[in-house]
Amino acid sequence: MKFNAPSLPEFDSDTYPQAVVALRLIGEKEDAETPFHQHHKCQLVLALSGFVKCHIDDAIWIVPPDCAVWIPSQVPHSNQISKSADVCMLFVNPDIEGMPDKSCTLSMTPLLRELIIHLTAQEQDYRKGGSTDRLVTVLIEQLRSMPTEHYEFPIPSEPRLKVIAKALMAAPDDRQTVAQWASQHAMSERTLSRLVKSEIGLTFGRWRGQLHIVLALQKLAVGESVQRIAEELGYESVSAFITFFKKTLGQSPKQYIKSKAL
Repeated sequence: MKFNAPSLPEFDSDTYPQAVVALRLIGEKEDAETPFHQHHKCQLVLALSGFVKCHIDDAIWIVPPDCAVWIPSQVPHSNQISKSADVCMLFVNPDIEGMPDKSCTLSMTPLLRELIIHLTAQEQDYRKGGSTDRLVTVLIEQLRSMPTEHYEFPIPSEPRLKVIAKALMAAPDDRQTVAQWASQHAMSERTLSRLVKSEIGLTFGRWRGQLHIVLALQKLAVGESVQRIAEELGYESVSAFITFFKKTLGQSPKQYIKSKAL
């Protein structure tokens, strides 16, 4: 992976006494993934183009356009950056008040996006009270006010559900019913449904739907056609996929991408 200096392997956010530091990364011709790691500073992952898939603790998160994934302090995570992606990483001291205490997706305003981009171009060992430090104060105030979104696919710790989650990720076009999944794992349909609800807080259908949304956003971000996405996710028709997407996010895939490009 090609990175703007300093490169990610050399960049240790925890060595900086500054409350907030930032880094901009440019992906190469192939997807690349960092090994699982953790650090004292919290991390915000913002994709300017392409996508980032974050494996965080017990879920997979996609960074869609105009959003960013927040990773709290000391939470193990790995970031997969798509080829030719343009990504900003923001690192924030955990003692700054008003920041999320759990992993989440945050909406990004154009102002906050530009503040982060500007910070990545500055010297990161900026002095307290200087112009960069004052910019960071504004950035933090903006970050505190950002609403959260839900673009994650939770992976339960319960062994049988974890196996099902991995099977769903490996074959997202698999349209087996709840009863069929339950039978494979020596459970009744009712037991599996109750287990998913208690572990994740969703019905089985909505859980699988979360995976489809995560994957659809990832594929849309790199320019895949709606028809191909519908086929890869196992929908009987393009219109069925568009109906599902619109019901979940309130917009059709094309409307969603168009709104994020504004």
